[in-house]
Amino acid sequence: MIKKLLLIILVLGCLGLAGLLVYQADLTGKVFLGGEPSPAPAKDLHLEFVAEVYESIKQNYWDKISDADLAIFFKLAVEKLIGSSAPVDPKNKDEVVTLTNQIIKDFDSDKKTEFVTQMSDLVLVNLKPFGRSRLYTVKQEKELKNSVQNRDTLTDLYAVLDVSKAATTKEIRISYQKKVEELENDESSKAKEKLAQVNRAFETLAQPERKEVYDKTGIEPTVIYRLLTPNIFYIKLSKFSPQSFEELEKAANSIDPKKKGGPIALIFDLRGNIGGAIDILQYFLGPFIGPNRYAYDFFHQENTEPFKTKIGWFDGLVRYKKVIILIDEKSQSSAEVMAAAMKKYNVGVLIGVPTKGWGTVEKVFPIENQIDSKQKFSMLLVHSLTLRDDGQPIEGRGVDPTINLNDKDWPQQLMAYFNYPELVSVVRELIK
Repeated sequence: MIKKLLLIILVLGCLGLAGLLVYQADLTGKVFLGGEPSPAPAKDLHLEFVAEVYESIKQNYWDKISDADLAIFFKLAVEKLIGSSAPVDPKNKDEVVTLTNQIIKDFDSDKKTEFVTQMSDLVLVNLKPFGRSRLYTVKQEKELKNSVQNRDTLTDLYAVLDVSKAATTKEIRISYQKKVEELENDESSKAKEKLAQVNRAFETLAQPERKEVYDKTGIEPTVIYRLLTPNIFYIKLSKFSPQSFEELEKAANSIDPKKKGGPIALIFDLRGNIGGAIDILQYFLGPFIGPNRYAYDFFHQENTEPFKTKIGWFDGLVRYKKVIILIDEKSQSSAEVMAAAMKKYNVGVLIGVPTKGWGTVEKVFPIENQIDSKQKFSMLLVHSLTLRDDGQPIEGRGVDPTINLNDKDWPQQLMAYFNYPELVSVVRELIK
């Protein structure tokens, strides 16, 4: 049933534009000679491209932006590229197209393409928050999809452990232990990065089921879990990917909820989580806060859109009466939204430091008017802002922990919540 529910729509949305774009008279070719208008020339796809980028930003950008303000972005981009003041001061889309035409009308096709794509990218990159929106090539779009799916095409995990693809689980474990012994006493940043990569490779390859998925698709797991003590269960979520919910279900069910005894405390680790497919949150939060609950909100062009959970409790998670959620300055995007929702519903105690404050939802929007048969472009655009538990935007603020690890008395604060010394000791070890 869970798999059927998990036809998750990736964050890579797909909103198109329709309709004809109307230019000013000097671009339509309607020049009157002897009282009769001349036939309109064929459309210039470079100008159509600019007009579509303008209109798509106007419709889909998170902030409600006026024509006059948006036209300024295009004017500044033009001035950056030509190295001088723009010949006209555009106030709307048609005037932006007019300005573009004045600049590129004598260019050859390749130079036109270079100019309008660079101009469009400059406009996008300067929209707030700076650098989040970009003009994307097919290659960049594919790289983004791979990232969301947790597929690293540049790293061979077998090479990281110095084993062959045919290596047995025993051989993988032996090589892993050797690598750890070589690196664990080295305090250099390079050694720490290498050790993290070795641990990542081991988590993927040491379990036959995960190894099979990696061999077939290149996708790495996003959820790792284990018993830290007989009483404390640990789940770490490194990224929100389409497969993450199924991985969470397996983690939750790895300990039989009907069996007496077993762990009573859960540590849910969101440290270093870079976000990912935010649509999965409607499923991911359900097992923690229940079905059909208002989980989080998006802010788009002066309107707030609420999202409810689409699934309910997991028996394997309900058992835990003492829950800790770990966050840090690298927790961002979807991880921040999840942390804020769990804080709002008092799922557990947030421990760490304020999160990164990356509270935007980016979507990829196709461009219909392509100008280069060799290269297809799309737009990565900040579509919405996410809101935290107090209704304020996460962007630039982050999510504050319930207990800040910078406080010297954080162990005493945690004891005040749970009066459980073993849990305090385990948290102390994790944050080292």
